[in-house]
Amino acid sequence: ERSRPNQRQRYMRVLALLSGGKDSTYAMMKCVEHGHELVALGNLHPPADDGREMDSFMYQTVGSELVPALAECLELPLFRAPITGDAVDQRLIYERTDGDEVEDLLRLLEAARAEVEFEAVCCGAILSNYQRTRVEDVCERLGLVSLAYLWQRNQAELLAEMAEAGVEAVLVKVAALGLGASHLHRSIRELAPLFGRLEGRFGFHVCGEGGEYETLTLDCPLFRRRLVLRGARPLVHSEDPSGMAPVVLL
Repeated sequence: ERSRPNQRQRYMRVLALLSGGKDSTYAMMKCVEHGHELVALGNLHPPADDGREMDSFMYQTVGSELVPALAECLELPLFRAPITGDAVDQRLIYERTDGDEVEDLLRLLEAARAEVEFEAVCCGAILSNYQRTRVEDVCERLGLVSLAYLWQRNQAELLAEMAEAGVEAVLVKVAALGLGASHLHRSIRELAPLFGRLEGRFGFHVCGEGGEYETLTLDCPLFRRRLVLRGARPLVHSEDPSGMAPVVLL
């Protein structure tokens, strides 16, 4: 086990929205760097929670069944709930809509706040206005502050910064030209040069903001212990008729 990294003088108590991927992990690290205190984690998962991906405009669902293990690595309380809604209101400016998956986030935060005191919520949004504005809408309704430290960062610089800061994240889904099953379970540090080349050739989003890939964090400086994957196997989610960009999950 490891000692918890020193946290600077507390500014706000924060619930971190944790998907399991590199972005939400690094967003937590930036919260600590800015002097906030992480007090809880929040995660929304597919109803079955059996490792199968579901389509969601808001939430990463690949690897969500491993989020409880990540919470153990962080030694923080985890609040989870199934995604019951759909992307009903798909406009950029969200308005409260019954049956929308955004309302699942509202209920999750309400349930968490009944048990843990916090003033802010952090997420790993980088480029998606759709995601960021919806988290902000929920926070505004609950009187919470939304923290998005990765917002609009240069993606190549940000990915390199994550790796240098000790975020060990591996690919658990690929869905882009130039990526395939052989790239699963390989680290962002190892694949960063490839991502840079794909950016030049195809307009690839280096941090995966176009859905090119998803990640799972195995270790970072906030973890008290690392996560070890055993027995993971590639699963073809959907074939590309051209054979050039199949969607493959780990």
